[in-house]
Amino acid sequence: MSLLRRIEKKPRRASDQREKSPSSPQPSSSSGQAVQRRSVPQARDAYMDLKNRVQNQLIAELDPAMDVSRTGEVRGTIKEMYDAILQEESIILGRRERDALFEQIVAEILGLGPLEPLLADDSISEIMVNGPKKIFIERAGRLQRVNVTFESDEHLMRIIERIVAPLGRRIDESSPTVHARLKDGSRVNAVIPPISLQGPILTIRKFFKRPLTVEDLVRNGTVTEESVEFLRAAVVAAINVIVSGGTGTGKTTFLNILSGYIPADERIITIENAAELRLRQEHVVILESRPPNVEGKGKIDIRDLVINSLRMRPDRIVVGECRGGEALDMLQAMNTGHEGSMTTLHANNTRDALSRLETMVLMSGMSLPHRAIREQVAAAIDLIVQLSRMRDGSRRVTSISEVQGMEGDVITMADIFKFEQTGYENNRVIGRLRPTGIRPKFMDRIEQAGIRLPPSIFGVAQRLRY
Repeated sequence: MSLLRRIEKKPRRASDQREKSPSSPQPSSSSGQAVQRRSVPQARDAYMDLKNRVQNQLIAELDPAMDVSRTGEVRGTIKEMYDAILQEESIILGRRERDALFEQIVAEILGLGPLEPLLADDSISEIMVNGPKKIFIERAGRLQRVNVTFESDEHLMRIIERIVAPLGRRIDESSPTVHARLKDGSRVNAVIPPISLQGPILTIRKFFKRPLTVEDLVRNGTVTEESVEFLRAAVVAAINVIVSGGTGTGKTTFLNILSGYIPADERIITIENAAELRLRQEHVVILESRPPNVEGKGKIDIRDLVINSLRMRPDRIVVGECRGGEALDMLQAMNTGHEGSMTTLHANNTRDALSRLETMVLMSGMSLPHRAIREQVAAAIDLIVQLSRMRDGSRRVTSISEVQGMEGDVITMADIFKFEQTGYENNRVIGRLRPTGIRPKFMDRIEQAGIRLPPSIFGVAQRLRY
């Protein structure tokens, strides 16, 4: 019998004895249910009291100078002390309860407390903590609440501080938001009062231990083999690419896959707010922006890094995401000998992506005519890949569009591939990314790179059959 069940059983036995006693009045069914409901919180409180007592004693006896980075050694030391404390306190637990309590205490001392099981679950892609008592996860594109809680706001704050402290970041009332990453690359955002009105808020976008491959995307229906072959040829031929999409559509994952097609003999510089890209090429330089320190100094933003990267002899520049004035420097890099560079941005469709790019150029503070900006965009950007999150939670490439140039004051575009939805069955979107039959104008650059794409990739063979 579990420890929680044994603790719950005590008030039940007392109520049974009262029922058997002839002198005592028989309680009504409603009062009996109330006693049973009260016993569960009491049992949980007793269990938490036991956990906190053992945990506090362990922390008091641990050597403060111990190197916690040696997880195996520290875990072994905690195990010995844990067994000794249980023996001294005469606490009798079954093997399963003993191991479960030990893992919870180790997670509190070395890890992220109640979040450790969720971080270890590979089926979970995102963890959202809305205060200490409400935790939601995203699994297979669907949101659901989990039966995991923190003890209090203070408990949750300790975990947040444990995340940001090793990175030299701080979070307090004067700086109530922070953006950071875990050791495995998972993206973390935290918001605390007074900005948050319901206690500390923590969002973790997990980084997969095994990065998704292009085969996974084809299997999931995100892309087709034909579109992948076309994109691979475009990257090898140094076509400038923008990956566009809304929040959580998989832009960084897709950018990581596209970056993997860059030839190994080229020098690549990646620039991100929180380093998430995992390029397997040997000649890669990784740059990461930095927030201001406690004194408000030392800030280095994406734009500073883009400008500096131009002096580092890059063949390709890969920016994790353009959010502001760095868009202008990125366009200039693409127009001045750094072909094949890539970035991502937030937009709902390919046309909106160009509009947002124009807006971000204006955010650089340069007073440029709209036509001059559009000419820069039309000359720099060759291809836009649009990602969307569908009704069923799946992520799909919905269009691959070529930027063809200018007609008057308008940037002209043409869809090379377009997603066609044919139905919605069993809570699943049915459809496929299909070629439109249009060959891009930069095909000569692909052929000059020694790549020959069959006409069937663009749907030409299918059109001739009909």
